[in-house]
Amino acid sequence: MAGAFFGIWFLYQYVLQGRFADGIVRFLYDFTNMTYEDARDFYWHNIGNHFELIFFGAIALVFCLMFYFFLNSFTKYFQEIDNGINALVHHDGRQIRMSKEMAAMEEKLNSVNATLNRQLYDIQMAEKKKDELVLYLAHDIRTPLTSVIGYLKLLEEMPDISKEQQDKFIHVTLDKALRLEVLVNEFFDITRFNRQDIELATTEIDLYYMLMQLSDEVYPLLAPEHKKVEIRADENCKVYGDADKLARIFNNILKNAIAYSNPDSTIVISAWEEPPGTVILFSNQGQTISPEEQQRIFDKFYRRDEARQTNNGGAGLGLAIAKELVDLHGGTIRVMSENGRTTFKVCLPRRKMPTANS
Repeated sequence: MAGAFFGIWFLYQYVLQGRFADGIVRFLYDFTNMTYEDARDFYWHNIGNHFELIFFGAIALVFCLMFYFFLNSFTKYFQEIDNGINALVHHDGRQIRMSKEMAAMEEKLNSVNATLNRQLYDIQMAEKKKDELVLYLAHDIRTPLTSVIGYLKLLEEMPDISKEQQDKFIHVTLDKALRLEVLVNEFFDITRFNRQDIELATTEIDLYYMLMQLSDEVYPLLAPEHKKVEIRADENCKVYGDADKLARIFNNILKNAIAYSNPDSTIVISAWEEPPGTVILFSNQGQTISPEEQQRIFDKFYRRDEARQTNNGGAGLGLAIAKELVDLHGGTIRVMSENGRTTFKVCLPRRKMPTANS
């Protein structure tokens, strides 16, 4: 704006009545047949006497040019914003680029774009997990359900079979039905824990006693292959947490160790307290878990190849549930495996966790 008025002032001072005006008169005098007086009269008649018209015309022209460039700049900015919004709508994944003047807007649009892309990815992953849930549910439930239906049909179609054969069919049917119950409970639990609204009824727990009790409960799983559980923990070892959920964590890890340990081997459970909290190790001798499998072992529905081939374990949710519950306690869980020895390490904070009533 100041530059425009300076230009008009310059036009008035140096063009209309300054040296530039004298120069025009001199030019007409030197290069035409006009006398000096005729050249001066010509200048004032055609230019000087129309000063007001030229002056206001110059002002109008300046304002028109300013308005044009101002409007053109705004149109350009609006076009850039429109292009940026279109990029957000189409989710093409590209970075939004704008002029330097629109750097702040570019940053905001790219931030929104990144957020939308993350949300879109999360939605896609959630849909994928739902599809996987249905797939795994159908796969893992179909086998025991088929067995239950098959044996029940045999009992219906063969009423005259021996009492011994009937008892065998009933035993197998019950075993498969119980497996179905375990699978359904695992699906229910992993869904419930994922809601992140579980309250922990935390208290101080006698860890040694809990581990001894768990080892007694899994004896039926140990006996067929002559496996044993050895507890290496101080009798005064304590841990803070929700007793039921900690028992679920340790039970799931222990059952996994039993399922993948060698026959006639000993599963060692070690526990001790240290400044950050309480450490619990579950160690078994068996097949080494590859680094790739270690990365996935806590994923939902993940089961090692030999588990699917031998039908060991549940739906591949035991360790995933254990990790969810460890996370709820503010702890960590990881796996280490080399030279045929696999160890799961659980670290739980010593501090008292918030209770359900606090």
